[in-house]
Amino acid sequence: MPNDTPDRKIARLAGAALALASVLAIAGFTALGSVFAYPQILHEPTGDILALFREQQTAVMIWFGVLMVGAALMAPAGLWIGRLVGGTLGRGIAAAGVAAAVVQVVGLQRWLTLVPAISRDALDPSRRASAEQQFEFWHTVLGAGIGETAGYTLTALFTVLVVLGLRRSVLRRGLGAAGFVAAGLIVTGVVVPLIPAASLTNFAGYILWCGWLLAVAVALFRVPPIESTRAADPTFVPPRRHAAARPH
Repeated sequence: MPNDTPDRKIARLAGAALALASVLAIAGFTALGSVFAYPQILHEPTGDILALFREQQTAVMIWFGVLMVGAALMAPAGLWIGRLVGGTLGRGIAAAGVAAAVVQVVGLQRWLTLVPAISRDALDPSRRASAEQQFEFWHTVLGAGIGETAGYTLTALFTVLVVLGLRRSVLRRGLGAAGFVAAGLIVTGVVVPLIPAASLTNFAGYILWCGWLLAVAVALFRVPPIESTRAADPTFVPPRRHAAARPH
């Protein structure tokens, strides 16, 4: 049987999506931390946020765009991993990946679509108060509500489901445990409004998660042909649990 079976091709596509998502997230957050003091800047007065945005507008918009692309890659990654796993769990992985991608893109896009006009309006003394109110409204709804609260929850759910789906076929035990830990730390971001210190555990979770994505990507690239793996390990459970002949 050829080495590049359909399952191996899908595994490599999923691995490429996860690896690129991780690299883009690391690059985006690192660059925004340098040019925009992000995310600490969000704790400053609205006028200061908008002023710094105007000073670095091109760079800030580019790097938020990079974060958007990285977040969007969770959708195809979820769909491909879902196909590998199959069944109800596979559908859950696909749905969680797509949902996590959508809410994060919706939350991040405000920096490209809304904030530029709001920051310009804030230069007009007669419109400054209204512009700052608009920024705070959209930051609360799109940022804190959709991008962060829903984003943290769905990213953690996606991570847990991926571990459950791949732990017997692709992931080593330590890698599965790291995924659970990262998911737990990420979801603590939901309580940041009540417990500000949770922002530190959330940040640590994302650092671990980015490394975990790269490790899972490597594991997916190393998926061997099912036949050779089953011959070496009779207890092996293949990633796909349903017939591959079903059309997608």
